[in-house]
Amino acid sequence: MQIGVVSDTHDDADVVAAAVELFTDSADVVIHCGDVVAPFSATPFDTDAFDFYAVRGNNDGEWALSNTVSSFGTYLGEMGALTLDGVDVAVYHGTSEPIVDALVSCGSYDYVLRGHTHQRSHERYLSAEDAVRTLSTEGATHGGDTPAAEEGDTAAHAETVQINPGGLPIPGQEEPPAGVLIDTETGAVEFHTLG
Repeated sequence: MQIGVVSDTHDDADVVAAAVELFTDSADVVIHCGDVVAPFSATPFDTDAFDFYAVRGNNDGEWALSNTVSSFGTYLGEMGALTLDGVDVAVYHGTSEPIVDALVSCGSYDYVLRGHTHQRSHERYLSAEDAVRTLSTEGATHGGDTPAAEEGDTAAHAETVQINPGGLPIPGQEEPPAGVLIDTETGAVEFHTLG
């Protein structure tokens, strides 16, 4: 299964259109990690090409957004947990770093998908070693380099991968937003610049 991930589109019609175009032929499921902002920015994701999930971001001030997303997809509220193709996924906008850290360190998820910082990231947290290895994200494909769990590891998941696709450029975070594709079979993660 291919999971598409996007975040912090902030009513930018060009970025939304680029994300929908990317995911239409490549994703089975699309997850928006918040800050869609207005309902009109969610409606382009209303397509039969993929299933759609979204969480609330700190700039999603229009409460009609939940009704709009629910009319064609699943609105998860502040955060949600999904199991997709046997992969456990936590989705949260990321406004509280302690909550992000707790989701990553609890050992319950294969992936923690987040946004908010407008900064692309792809990090592997190894529960067996309580260590983190930050992976390069610029145009790279990652997969097949996942370390095996160590003997005696009692965590539900030997590793949790945290992904942030970035968002519209803001001061200090000028990198353009990305659409991310996760292959649940191989673990490969691809960042695609939007726009």
